[in-house]
Amino acid sequence: MGVSEEEREQDTENILKEIVRENFPHLVKEIDPQVQEAHRTPNKRNPKRTTPRHIIIKIPRAKNKERILKAAREKRVVTYKGAPIRLSADFSTETTQARREWQEILKVMNSKNLQPKIIYPAKLSLRIEG
Repeated sequence: MGVSEEEREQDTENILKEIVRENFPHLVKEIDPQVQEAHRTPNKRNPKRTTPRHIIIKIPRAKNKERILKAAREKRVVTYKGAPIRLSADFSTETTQARREWQEILKVMNSKNLQPKIIYPAKLSLRIEG
């Protein structure tokens, strides 16, 4: 999210490779950031909206996607041509809502350093030391 609309539509497939090169040079040697499909959403641009449309990128290997997203979380500030952008997984509406419902519980557990995480399908895991 946040990639300028000036980027040509046919270049959306190359954007991921440029983001990985710019932000995670160590990953370039380890993975080949191949793109199966890439497009902006929604299809038509709304002239009233000032923010750029999101780019949805489908990566053929789930492991590569997870490594890129993990590196993005660790780096915290990801850029594209010097401008800050955000990388995130594209979840269904139902999954997003289910994750949102856990937020308060996870926040409390994090504050107590319990290291919670949600494991598919709907299991909660936490770590207690001591």
